[in-house]
Amino acid sequence: MSDETHGQPQREWPATLAIGDLLAGGWQPVPFRQFILKIHSRCNLACDYCYMYELADQSWRDRPKLMAPRHVTATAHRIAEHARDHKLRSARVILHGGEPLLAGPEYISDLVHEIRAATSGVAVDFIMQTNGVRLTESFLRVLLNLGVRIGVSLDGGERDNDRHRKTRTGRGSYATVARALRLLGRPEFQPVYGGILCTVDLANDPVGTYESLAAFKPPAIDLLLPHGTWADPPPGWTGDPGHTPYADWLIAVFDRWYGEGNPPVGVRLFEEIIHLLLGGRSGVEAVGLTPSTLVVVETDGTIEQSDFLKVVGQGAAATGLNVVEHAFDRALFHPGVAVRQLGLAGLAEQCQTCRFGQVCGGGLYAHRYRPGSGHLNPSVYCADLFRLITHIRARLVRDLPAE
Repeated sequence: MSDETHGQPQREWPATLAIGDLLAGGWQPVPFRQFILKIHSRCNLACDYCYMYELADQSWRDRPKLMAPRHVTATAHRIAEHARDHKLRSARVILHGGEPLLAGPEYISDLVHEIRAATSGVAVDFIMQTNGVRLTESFLRVLLNLGVRIGVSLDGGERDNDRHRKTRTGRGSYATVARALRLLGRPEFQPVYGGILCTVDLANDPVGTYESLAAFKPPAIDLLLPHGTWADPPPGWTGDPGHTPYADWLIAVFDRWYGEGNPPVGVRLFEEIIHLLLGGRSGVEAVGLTPSTLVVVETDGTIEQSDFLKVVGQGAAATGLNVVEHAFDRALFHPGVAVRQLGLAGLAEQCQTCRFGQVCGGGLYAHRYRPGSGHLNPSVYCADLFRLITHIRARLVRDLPAE
């Protein structure tokens, strides 16, 4: 994860960030509001691009499959403690994995009830991110009764999805997931239908991908750039700033979506960029400068930074803390957490002086990593993001009424 100088590991940004100086200058951290719980650390799919299992960090191998009851209890009390200490009226708990449905309906029901009991007086919003393979009607009814909203991962039509998202026996997952999405689309399950997450694949037709996802009538579509860094770039990346294949792909989708006038489904990346260009604040970490309020609890109770950091290297997301012994407040002062709350000051100079620095926000934090300089770089997708934002801005300027 770092170069070595004279036999000693080189400290990379933000490890060199002086938290004491920040505090002396009046900086105060923003409390966590989103708690990602890795309740099951294994998966029933074998997606070849998965940042949990296929990329640099392999810490999942040493972790228990299921979050133990004592760690669930400790997490519930730590969330309640954090909400009480910071006078939070609301919080979000995101059930994640691995594949959280592998934990089973009874386990999930007990966990939700325990956290709600511990956080009485706080409006806790529960979300689950799943591959959808085990999302049966009976399981859906449990989640509906619990009020757990569901996001499902799908990468397009059958051929496109099944290129990467296969079962462990090598079979495609599309048919099973499509069945689950059709269930979610039924009127009775609309209250828990959160949306679809899709990882961009340059091999797939962009408009065809959008249309195949929109056909399931999700409330929102999240288009995610595949994880990569300057050390391990994403597929199709050449390093030539004039070569922007991901912008080309996303622009094709944007033009199709935006051209509808009143799109039937929201595409979160586009909506966030439009909102930022019009002077708003972002609600996601992929763009904008809104302070990150997200923290992760692994199945063994360890407290980690964003799980996307697993793309960087072994232990890149670690904080050295755990929910049994440490309050979440301790993690707020970790340099990797603090730097994502500094806004423009936490970005590379190139980002600070860029015309779209406050819109792009440097891109996703994990995608900025370069050995030696750490995260003090623009995103590896810098050229793509600049072109995409430029295109969206041009469309907005053309369509806004002249004063």
